[in-house]
Amino acid sequence: MLMHPDMWLTMANDRHRELIEESAKHRLLAAAREARKARKAGRAVTARSRPAGTLTSCEPSAVVPAR
Repeated sequence: MLMHPDMWLTMANDRHRELIEESAKHRLLAAAREARKARKAGRAVTARSRPAGTLTSCEPSAVVPAR
C-alpha cells in the first residue's frame, strides 16, 4: 500500500510536535522536582541556578512587531 507524500509529511510533523511536547513536559517536571528539592533543603531556587534554554524555538511562531 502506497501512501501519498503529503500524508507522510503530516505524520512526520505530528510526531515532531509530540516529541516537542514530551520534551517540554520533561523539562517542566524536572524544574518542579528541583524546586521541591530546594524547598525541602531550605534554600531558594534562583533564575541563575536553572539553564537558560535554547536560543531558538522549535516551532514556527508569528512575528511580533517591535514597539
